[in-house]
Amino acid sequence: MNPVLINDAPNMPRRDYPRPQWMRSEWMSLNGKWDFAFDFGNSGKSRGMVTAGEYPMEILVPFCPESKLSGIGYIDFIPAVWYRRTFTLDNLPEGRVLLHFGAVDYLSEVFVNGKSVGVHKGGYSSFTHDITDTLCEGENVIVVNAQDDMRSGRQPYGKQCEEYKSRACSYTRTTGIWQTVWMEFVPGKYLVRSKMIPHAMDGALDIQITGCNITPGDYVRLTARYDGREVGTAKATFAGHLAGSYVSVSEKHFWNVGAPELYDLTLELIDGKTDAVIDTVESYFGLRDVAMNERALTINQKPVFMRLILDQGFNPDGIYTFPDDEYLRHDIELMLDLGFNGARLHQRVFEERTLYWADKLGYMVWGEYANGNTVANAQFFEDFMPEWFEVMERDFNHPALVGWCPLNETYHAMELDIETHRLMYSMIKLYDPTRPCIDASGGMHYDTDMFDVHDYEQDPETYRKYFASMADDPMACHVPINRYVGNKPRRPIEYKGQPYWVSEYGGTFWNPAVSKTSEKAWGYGNAPRTEEEFADRYAGLTKVLLEHPRICGFCYTQLTDVEQEQNGLFFYDRSRKLPDWVYDRIREANKMVAAVEKE
Repeated sequence: MNPVLINDAPNMPRRDYPRPQWMRSEWMSLNGKWDFAFDFGNSGKSRGMVTAGEYPMEILVPFCPESKLSGIGYIDFIPAVWYRRTFTLDNLPEGRVLLHFGAVDYLSEVFVNGKSVGVHKGGYSSFTHDITDTLCEGENVIVVNAQDDMRSGRQPYGKQCEEYKSRACSYTRTTGIWQTVWMEFVPGKYLVRSKMIPHAMDGALDIQITGCNITPGDYVRLTARYDGREVGTAKATFAGHLAGSYVSVSEKHFWNVGAPELYDLTLELIDGKTDAVIDTVESYFGLRDVAMNERALTINQKPVFMRLILDQGFNPDGIYTFPDDEYLRHDIELMLDLGFNGARLHQRVFEERTLYWADKLGYMVWGEYANGNTVANAQFFEDFMPEWFEVMERDFNHPALVGWCPLNETYHAMELDIETHRLMYSMIKLYDPTRPCIDASGGMHYDTDMFDVHDYEQDPETYRKYFASMADDPMACHVPINRYVGNKPRRPIEYKGQPYWVSEYGGTFWNPAVSKTSEKAWGYGNAPRTEEEFADRYAGLTKVLLEHPRICGFCYTQLTDVEQEQNGLFFYDRSRKLPDWVYDRIREANKMVAAVEKE
């Protein structure tokens, strides 16, 4: 799976294949320098920006204009921006040309040679436009307009700050293109996507494949390989534009946390009349079943205590966008080294290569979305749900993804009524019945597969007392919920005996170089006075959760500092924040066998 990068310029940023679970050999990255213009009056279209406007600046795509890596670094609110670049085609392709965007925040319209090829709403989901009919031989021009009004109350924005200056746990905003832009050259009829459901105990993969411009009799030939050996084949004949099959493998190798066994999968679209191969896609899958018993998440029928880290996915130079692929992988390796086995990908949608490395490294993740000030009515479903389903469709096949959590702390982040909450949950479960769904992390649960709370108590003994009543009476799980004043719910929360975990804890402020009273410092609780006190606090809080017979996971806040938030285990630039012996204590605490894993 090593696609050819057609325009492999020496200084091209983010040159890695952006969609590693659906790969073709013929593609062209459009990352690099684009012409750029701010549009503070959001009047660019009427001013002729599509065909003849002035673009006085250059920007390095895929980095947002707020970032240092973009070459601009403008951090005030940006209502609209324009991008332009040219590319050359010596010959027009015989098939179709697809223009892909990893993500553009928020409302985008794309023009090729002066013609609109499509509009997309949503700052986190990937999208594609077929641009074949607008292309010409020689020089072609792409123009992108992006509008971003996060204060409108009509768009999810996650941890992007609603005020000019970053504060507390809200950070620098992202506008416009912030993931890879690329073209893909496909045949006249081609494979569009697949939906894979592994059945680990059966040693099989249930797969549905969608095609474009399919004709009767066309089919897909599927070949599974493990370590280069062919271990399974199947045929899937199209009914309309959908084909489905069941691929059984001759060797069972399970994907698991810390043991990421993966199979390669080749999909070939075959012409039903000539038996010629029309289109070829390279993919992969893992044999992994996710479920729950009465107390914990299970993977391949065994309980797994979730030792998670809260990962915001920000970095000081690219903000939402990682400088390079190694940087992205390094974050996961840092956490694995400390004994964490996964992450909440928190309050945003990460680029797909994050999930690829999680798959490759055996690191489970929860897929989340970006909250916003969306109200509980039909507008919520118009503004929120379409993009959320695009996200689910993009990430569904990744074995590392063990659950969905669309909302966070809804009692103060969103005014959702009960019916809206429950309908959202039902729609998610209808699309994906294979994974647990938490309706709102730490928030107002109504219908949820797992029950989670956020609790930032800093004293281990006090923490132990809060959860003590749950050990004998599981229905006492509601006791700690009302305690944390920042998470005080407005309505009663019903607990129905689901697996229970603390999906945010710790968050301990630690940076001796910064006073906690300054505007550059924010974190939970009283700051430890010494490194010894920090280590004792981490180990003590973590031990309470691991030893509890009815708690099945934790998520520590957080991987790194982010701007003014000083509660990371590493500095914002990923350098080491603590001495080695403290990291040893963290690693030792995390690797303790949990009570739910002993049963």
